[in-house]
Amino acid sequence: MDSGSKRIVVTGAAGALGRAVIAALAAQGHDTVGVDICDSADGPGAFVGGVDLTDEAAAQAAFASIARNGPVHGLANIAGGFTWETIADGALASWQRMFDMNVVTALNASRAALPYLGSGASIVNIGAAATARAGIGMGAYTASKSGVARLTEALAEEGKDKGIRVNAVLPSIIDTPANRADMGENDADKWVKGEELAAVIAFLLSDAASGVTGASVPVVGRV
Repeated sequence: MDSGSKRIVVTGAAGALGRAVIAALAAQGHDTVGVDICDSADGPGAFVGGVDLTDEAAAQAAFASIARNGPVHGLANIAGGFTWETIADGALASWQRMFDMNVVTALNASRAALPYLGSGASIVNIGAAATARAGIGMGAYTASKSGVARLTEALAEEGKDKGIRVNAVLPSIIDTPANRADMGENDADKWVKGEELAAVIAFLLSDAASGVTGASVPVVGRV
């Protein structure tokens, strides 16, 4: 059990996983502040929209504003993206886009949050189970998610003396409307559910995971 209600920032709050994480945290009695490049989002908690987390100054300004309205106890870096593109037929710009969406957003949000996080705080990043071995069309995506893993490990080491924990989850295919539309629904029952992944993220943000830092936790459903 947590010692009390926490105030947790969730990036990518307008997306399917972001909404699931906010719902899970709210169900546990925590206050949430959603952050997204979108201007609005449904769900409980406060929301800060129009924030491009690939822009360092925008990230810093958003977190300064959030901290003025209350303490920050945790950060869930949900913002990110995916592209399927072969190396031979793809573009260099795709690699940069994946790096920006998956690594830079987490980096900028974490750096912006750190001045406001005290001992006992936690950061959770979204990696990918696919980083174990990149398949066809997955080069840019898995390279960027491998970067998230290294960011997680480095930041966890830096946070140890400050009592700040940093972990990542490694999902397989997440069962979202977008993934069903893109990939069909034949195997969707094997994919990890958003609420299942959100439950693990909520655990890693909680006091119950106080002994866990620098970990990458697979959450793969039955894939």
